Amino acid sequence: MSTEAKSTEAKHDGLFCELFWGTTRNEVWSFGPEQTRVLAAQDEKTALPLYGFTLPEEPFLLAERTEKGYRVFVPPAARVERSRRGDAFRPIPEAELQRTGDRFSVELMRDDLLRLREGELALHLTYSVAGKREAAVRLRDLGWVAMGAALFLSLPVGFLFAGPTQEKMAESNARALKAAREREEAERKRLGVDTPARPISPDAQQTDAGVKTLPANLGVH
Repeated sequence: MSTEAKSTEAKHDGLFCELFWGTTRNEVWSFGPEQTRVLAAQDEKTALPLYGFTLPEEPFLLAERTEKGYRVFVPPAARVERSRRGDAFRPIPEAELQRTGDRFSVELMRDDLLRLREGELALHLTYSVAGKREAAVRLRDLGWVAMGAALFLSLPVGFLFAGPTQEKMAESNARALKAAREREEAERKRLGVDTPARPISPDAQQTDAGVKTLPANLGVH
């Protein structure tokens, strides 16, 4: 890939910073590619509050954008190390540092993870792909929205084509009646009754004898 292509690609990335105390990550900052200068100071009002590092002045220019990406300025009392493609951190030789007056700086390459160390503090700097990830998330969300809208619009049409008709309702009722008769027959077999119980008709019922009046010439003994 040519230098011009790398330069164009780098302009779409930001700067990602992590502050560690020992092995504990305390702070995280992400700066978009539109922010050309990242200033640090021991002040919460600064873009990057960098407590514990010796800074020659405040605010201190920690990083600035270049045509190739970022130039990181090393605080005077800090040690700078590099990890490339996930390898172990190694000190950067002074010969690889760029000097401007009394300041030293190093180019942050695409596969680099820089670490500035002073005492127990360590500041990690690398390229940020947050913008790319957010764009991917937005595209994915738009896809889900489109699928949901298509499903929502397809429900009324599907109901018109697959909704209940008189023929389907009649078939459903017939199946329900058949199932009821089958359950009734199974229950009769379980009880040992071959024929269903029939209600007694009014003609077959015997009338109550009631109270009869005896003739006057008959006595009761």
